[in-house]
Formats: sequence, C-alpha cells, structure tokens
Amino acid sequence: MRLSTTEMAAHLGLMSPPGDRNGETMATCVVTDSREARPGALFVCVPGERADGHDFAARAVEQGAAAVLASRPLPDVAAPVLLVEDTVRALGSLAALWRGKTRAKVVGVTGTAGKTSLKEALAQVLAVRGKTARNALNHNNQIGMPCTVLNTDGDEDFWVIEAGISHAGDMDELAPVIRPDLGLILNVGPGHTEGLGDRGVAWHKARLLAHLAQGGLGLVSADYPDLVREAGATGAKLRFFSAGAHEVEYRADYVGPATEAGGEDATRGLYRLWLDGVRCDAVTPFQGAYGAENSIAVAAAAHLLGLSPAEIAEGLGRAQLPPQRFNRERVGAWEIIDDTYNANPLSMRRMLETAAGQARGRAFVPVLGEMGELGAVAEAMHEELGRLLADLGPTAVFWKGGHADEVRAGLARGGYDGPWLPVDGPESFMAAWRELAERKLDGKRGGLLFFKGSHFNRLETLLTAFREGMTTMAATEARGRKTGESGHVL
Repeated sequence: MRLSTTEMAAHLGLMSPPGDRNGETMATCVVTDSREARPGALFVCVPGERADGHDFAARAVEQGAAAVLASRPLPDVAAPVLLVEDTVRALGSLAALWRGKTRAKVVGVTGTAGKTSLKEALAQVLAVRGKTARNALNHNNQIGMPCTVLNTDGDEDFWVIEAGISHAGDMDELAPVIRPDLGLILNVGPGHTEGLGDRGVAWHKARLLAHLAQGGLGLVSADYPDLVREAGATGAKLRFFSAGAHEVEYRADYVGPATEAGGEDATRGLYRLWLDGVRCDAVTPFQGAYGAENSIAVAAAAHLLGLSPAEIAEGLGRAQLPPQRFNRERVGAWEIIDDTYNANPLSMRRMLETAAGQARGRAFVPVLGEMGELGAVAEAMHEELGRLLADLGPTAVFWKGGHADEVRAGLARGGYDGPWLPVDGPESFMAAWRELAERKLDGKRGGLLFFKGSHFNRLETLLTAFREGMTTMAATEARGRKTGESGHVL
C-alpha cells in the first residue's frame, strides 16, 4: 500500500491527525502486532481478549511505525493517530480504498471445504502469467483479509483473496473490501452452522456475489442445488463448473494417480479438464475424486482470467498445497496423511473416503477429532460420521474431543466392531497405539494413518508424538539387532 495520513483521514471522515507533517506522513504497510512494526507501517490497535493493541502503540512507534489507527486518544504516542470509533471496521474501509487504487484482477474465494487449498493452488497457477498476491494461509477474516489487501504492492496482476465466514453478516463485511472481479464459490455444506443462523450456508456464501466489481462474474459449482439457487437469486452473471456430474462449461474427471501419466509422484492426481470446449489433461496437487472439484475450480478461474490451457496445466503441475492439508509422509512402515488443520462434515467425508481408497488393502487407521461450530446439528453430524467410518472398514479408530458417544453409536449402527480408542492427548494416544500395535497390527507391513479434526483438537500434537515414538522404536530396534536382542518396529 501507499496511502498518506491525509488520504486515510479524508476517507474515514476525519480531520488531519495532530503530529502529521503537513499531511506528508506515508504508510506503506499495515501491522496489528507491535513486534512486526517497522518504518512506514500503519499500526492498527485491535482490542482482544488477552491483549489490547492500544497498550502497545507507543512500542510500535518506537520501532518505526509511521502512524496509528486507534479508537481512544493516545497522547503519549509520538506519531499521527487516526482516531476512529471501531478500528477493525476502519481497517476494512482503508483496505477498500486501496483496492480501488490498484489494477489487479481480484478473485474472491469462499466455500465450506478446501477453500484455502484452492486459493493457494489458484495463486500459483496465476503466477505463471503475472505477479500475484494472496492471503497468507487462512488470514481470511475481518482483520486478516484487510491486512492482506493493504500489504500488497499495488502493481500485481492478480489478487486471490479468501473470505472465511462463521457468523451471519460476515460476508457483507468482507466482500465489499475486495469487490471481486471474479467471485468463486467452491462448494457448500455443514460448517460454522452454529453462527450462521437459519438462512443456510449457501445463502451466506452467495453473498460474495452481491458485492462483485462492476462487470464482475460469479463462478459457482453446479453440483450443489442450494448454491445454484442462492447464487442465481443474487442477480450476478454466472458461469458454472462441475466435478463431472453436470454438462457445464467447465468440468473435470479424475483419471488416477499421476503415475498413470508417467510421473513419479504418487501424491499427485491426473485429471481430465474441459475448459469451455477445450480438453486439457493436467497433473495437480490434489488426489482422488474430491480433487476433481478443486482442480476444475482452479482451472476455470484461470481460464476466465485469460490463461491458456497450457499455462493452466503448467501451473497446476508445479503447485504445492499448504501444510496440514492432505500432506503425505512415511514414518517407518506407515504412510501418514496429515489433514489436521480443520474439519467439517463435508471435508471429513471427502478426505476420509480418499484416504481409505489409498490404503489399498493395508491397515487403515483414522485418528480423528471433534468437528466444531456445528450447533444444533452437531450430534446428528457426528453420528453420521460414525456410519461413514463403518462403511470404510477401518482397522481401528482413534478419537479426540467431544461427541465421542455419537460417533461410537454411528459406528455400531454401521456394523463396526473393531477397536475404538478415545484419547485426550499425545501420551494417551501413544499408549493406546502401542497396545493396539501389539495385539492387532502387523508392524512390519504397516498401513495408512489419517489424521483429521477441527483445529482446536490440535491433532498435530498426536502426529508429532507418533513421529517421535516411531523414531525411538526404530533406534531401539537397531540397537537390538546389534546386541542380538529382539525388537519390533510398529
């Protein structure tokens, strides 16, 4: 960004702040953490549950911050202070001001499952054509999104900006900040239903399309009837994509692992894409049938923004997914899939089905956690998860968090009678794992472990404990071979 305090004050309806040097103070970036303050920064004071940014404004200025956005007077701060009623709302308003001064084509991305992975892949594809900016990881709320916008250089060709919502009205605060040229809705399903009220997830997601830039376009999955209905009700001009189920302009089918196209990386998938009448085969960072949706959403958006099929295939071929999103590794005899970042019913179903298919006859052990923010449907969704698990035939099921009774009931109703292992942290997980391995698993043959749950479960700590435990057991095995003692690598 490059905004003067005079511009910012005028946009916010303020007088030029005291301490301004004839309106020449220029902000070139924005921070909300005083430790990140540097020369040229606008420091935004955000009140929080554990800390109030106002208490750190002086420190931010000492570190070089050029100006401060605050909601109370700060007489001891030696820099211009823009005094507003609500700093978070003002932050969004300044981001909207900067968006209007830039030339980038803006893609607004939302959906229930996989939107961060989609955003990351799309940004990497668009970078084949030109300079591209995107949210860092999932900085997609009323603070993270405006900060992303204001920290752009302004000379980008493309912005790919994710909008995450959890409460009614969130999208009507986020979407006007970016005013997308292309509003992309990946999918809809139960997620954050506790905070979104009775209108339904599709209605709230479709609000993205009510705030398109002039001449903007909506790009929507045709595979969700409620989304198609709500998107159409906005009056936006629409294009559609499908994961093979509908004959629309953009669609995709899963062909198989990338190895079927002669590649060496079995962690990537080969997809057949139809781009408004043109066929294009591409190797992508996604896997399995679920990846058809993500792959065609990326390809369709890039195609509508002017990229050729060859550029799209090139970008998809080298795109990488962010951490904790279906990342694969090997630990001893076990293949690990790390999808620990978050979970909702839609993403849980898709990733479980994909992981179970990739077990390919080996032991399949899901390590799962409670799905949060589901409100009144939480019990039903967790019982349904249990039924799904039973259909997939796992060797054993680990569970961390609430609604264990509902998951267990769904497993029983689905006919599963294998090991059910509730745990509350890394120590109990490893204790249960060792017991399971001794009586049930062929450690030398191994299998596939799949880790997934809502973020608050911190299932990544269980995965870390597993890695460390397996390393220790492998070392013990090696020592045993040297001394002639017996040992097992589980």
